[in-house]
Amino acid sequence: MSQKPLALVTDEPWLESFAPVIQKRLDKFHSALRAINDFSGSILEYARMHEYYGIQFDKLRNGWTYREWAPAAKQLYLMGDFNWWDRHSHPMRQNHRGDWEIFLPFEEYKNTFVHQSKIKVRVLGANDTDLDRIPAYIRRVVQDEATHDFAGQLWFAPEAFSWSDHAFSLQEAAAMPLIYEAHVGMALEEEKVGTYREFEELILPRIQAAGYNAIQLMAVMEHPYYGSFGYHVSNYFAPTSRFGTPEELKSLVNTAHNMGIAVIMDIVHSHAVKNVNEGLNEFDGSDHQYFHPGDRGYHEGWDSKLFDYGKWEVQQFLLSNIRYWLEKFHFDGFRFDGATSMLYHHHGHVTFDSAEKYFDAGVDEDAVLYFQLANTLIHGLKPVAMSIAEEVSGMPGLCRKVEDGGIGFDFRLAMGVPDFWIKTLKHKLDEQWDMFELWHELSNRPKKEKSIAYAESHDQALVGDKSIAFWLMDKEMYFSMTVLEQNLVVDRGIALHKMIRMITLSLGGEGYLNFIGNEFGHPEWVDFPRLGNDWSYQHARRQWSLVDDPLLRYQQLDLWDKAMIQLAKDHQLLSTPPAVQLYLDPDKKIIAYERGNLVFIFSFHPTESFFGFPIRMPAQGNYCIKLHSDEKEYGGFDRLDKAIVYGTDSDQVANLYIPNRVVMVMERKY
Repeated sequence: MSQKPLALVTDEPWLESFAPVIQKRLDKFHSALRAINDFSGSILEYARMHEYYGIQFDKLRNGWTYREWAPAAKQLYLMGDFNWWDRHSHPMRQNHRGDWEIFLPFEEYKNTFVHQSKIKVRVLGANDTDLDRIPAYIRRVVQDEATHDFAGQLWFAPEAFSWSDHAFSLQEAAAMPLIYEAHVGMALEEEKVGTYREFEELILPRIQAAGYNAIQLMAVMEHPYYGSFGYHVSNYFAPTSRFGTPEELKSLVNTAHNMGIAVIMDIVHSHAVKNVNEGLNEFDGSDHQYFHPGDRGYHEGWDSKLFDYGKWEVQQFLLSNIRYWLEKFHFDGFRFDGATSMLYHHHGHVTFDSAEKYFDAGVDEDAVLYFQLANTLIHGLKPVAMSIAEEVSGMPGLCRKVEDGGIGFDFRLAMGVPDFWIKTLKHKLDEQWDMFELWHELSNRPKKEKSIAYAESHDQALVGDKSIAFWLMDKEMYFSMTVLEQNLVVDRGIALHKMIRMITLSLGGEGYLNFIGNEFGHPEWVDFPRLGNDWSYQHARRQWSLVDDPLLRYQQLDLWDKAMIQLAKDHQLLSTPPAVQLYLDPDKKIIAYERGNLVFIFSFHPTESFFGFPIRMPAQGNYCIKLHSDEKEYGGFDRLDKAIVYGTDSDQVANLYIPNRVVMVMERKY
């Protein structure tokens, strides 16, 4: 019997020759899912290892059981404050599954095995090492201020956190995510590490006022080096203690939900810190427990370890990690870091100049399967949860349903867009900007796969680079951002900053992302404290005083961002079909298009304004300017009059006044 044609191939006929490979991926998924169902009953049950491994209280036996998967280890011992760090007194034994475990009766240990006491596990490894490690499924890790050593910490919260977010609906954010990417530690202006509580009290109200319907939290999972931006994870089930307690993270999420804001977690399943003392590397004394052995298990560019997604114990570890964060902390989805690196053995370090490269031996089919399983789990637990891939290669079907032949993500980050903007700002004069290239970069995406567009994220602002505002205005931001004087460099920068963000939002995808503070043109770059900067927090913070000062022009950019986001929400702009081009002139630097019953007209011309300029509208009628970037409150010159009504002729043409460096958003009035 012939198989039903895959919807992905039907919708994308150029994939016809790769249909057998795509079908093979789907068959592999179904085979894996059958095996999971046979083994655990369902993928939801398969992803419960965090309820088996680690420290668990056994009500029937009235005591604590600690279990660890360490197949190549020769012996494990539990140690900590409870036994005065005796490395020999509490040996663990292997159970019928081959897992190491130990039971501590409540009556015997109720006064020593207590909330906030510290623990480690001594591992006699396969390579004859004798090391004190942190349990793999530990829920909390703390660092000693004096020795700087990390240890696991028992966290038996005296009172269970009381959630009050039951009425929160994820529908709006899932349909049209307007994402505010944020890092809790660097969210304050004060030169220090911010906390969950401070973020909840001081930053969430700003995000709510800005109109964003989702936040994407970075650096949630524990990481030993703060300067890694949270991407060298050591303890996957432990919310980082440097920001506060697990209850304080729950409170942050709960408050966001009560403000109508979804919370997406930046999850790092693409690699892990190579540290032996703090992380998973060589946990049982082998180099291939969680990771690939040898060179395949090491990412040279990231100096980190790479998971073996083909090993079912690793699948369970990572899938359980997904379930843990969704259920225990009420996260609303994930942005999967480094998806490109995961999908390919070469980690994407090739030029994708032919379709074959999406289906040849360079693809890690185990990682493809892992993503299919992960997305199946996410939507099985929370059907409207958001699953976002940081993926740059353009893997076909990435954001199509698994049953269609896809990988199952809801959105992909449009990573080529910020690269385009930075390349343009760095290497081209204003008169050299290519309107055809701009249109192509912002509109070229698979018709049935959703993208999240962004002009810049944390990646573009890291040390060695700088924010778009700083590319545009550079040192003038230090001296000439006052509203009391005019400055040509600043005028240009503010005009282009507004236009870049509006065209990215309205043309670039089905969702939009902004990095914390960049909405108001945060200057300079991001650099965490390290030896090279004398451990300074100067650039690992957000200078809110800039936007709060009415005498500085940052407030004009902030007001524009609020107006832009509100426009998108009022018209459900990103939920509508992709834009239809109405006009493009490469010499006059004018682009016009229609989306969501709005007409967007951009003039990127550096000097020339145009009077009576003919633009063919989508339909006959009278058109008014709903929003434009030249308004005084947004730092413009008030050259446009919103009271004017522009009528079309019989050919649907309206003759418009289009000033230079302006975006006009027009709406038909019936």
